[in-house]
Amino acid sequence: MTTTYDEWTAAQDSTTVTVDDHEIEMTYRDEGSGDPVVFLHGIPTNSYLFRDQFDAVAAERRAIAPDMIGYGNSAMYDGFDRSIRAQELAIRSLVDEHDFDTIDFVGHDLGGGVGLRYAARTPDAIDRLVLSNSVAYDSWPIQTITDLGLPETARETSVEELQGMLDGLFRDTLFGDDHDEAFLDGMKAPWASEEGVTSVVRNASATNTSHTTEVDPSDVTADTLLLWGTEDEFQPIEWAERLEADIDSCELIGLEANHWVPEDRTAEFTDHLTEFLL
Repeated sequence: MTTTYDEWTAAQDSTTVTVDDHEIEMTYRDEGSGDPVVFLHGIPTNSYLFRDQFDAVAAERRAIAPDMIGYGNSAMYDGFDRSIRAQELAIRSLVDEHDFDTIDFVGHDLGGGVGLRYAARTPDAIDRLVLSNSVAYDSWPIQTITDLGLPETARETSVEELQGMLDGLFRDTLFGDDHDEAFLDGMKAPWASEEGVTSVVRNASATNTSHTTEVDPSDVTADTLLLWGTEDEFQPIEWAERLEADIDSCELIGLEANHWVPEDRTAEFTDHLTEFLL
């Protein structure tokens, strides 16, 4: 039976990470034992995106799935950077706190951009890297997120309006018509408050293409797997093909899915992931 969002969040831990001069609360799931695998989601999702893959990996390895700062149950207050540069610093802080020498990293969307930066800037820190419909190069931000990030959106959008917008976004861009309502509820739940509305807008405004154009994917030495939705309208597979060409040890597997590949093709995604990591 699928873990509910309430069950997922009830099992989260919390810590303080350092980003620039800010001490920020970050929540995360931490299960299993052995060499660590870090899962990182994108916008406008949270760690619940990886609920099925997390459980599969945690059966054999130590699995850690944070909510990025400004997302999920992590801190949402105004006053800190939420860019992928800042998210990279937050993940590094979390990794340092746990004294991990190296990690494997699984990232989707913005989380993939964080992993790409991490692996390119400190190649010895990541052994295996999995990117799923990740931002890279100047593939982002997309128009939907750019519009969401306008400051007036935070001032003028009600909780109900944002919930309706997010519901429509996911229903329109999940593959097929048979959607898991538990997934939809879990993706919308963190934003169901005025603080949540402001936070998702700030997260959207922090999308900065310079934070991927400043890194060179050819610097990545980790064994890399690209699990990519072939029908993605946000991050088309051409970006994955470019990554495959630029990263020395890299394999691209296309899955018939839109952008939310871990949800669209749960079983296939999990099978490929565990074969690569376990």
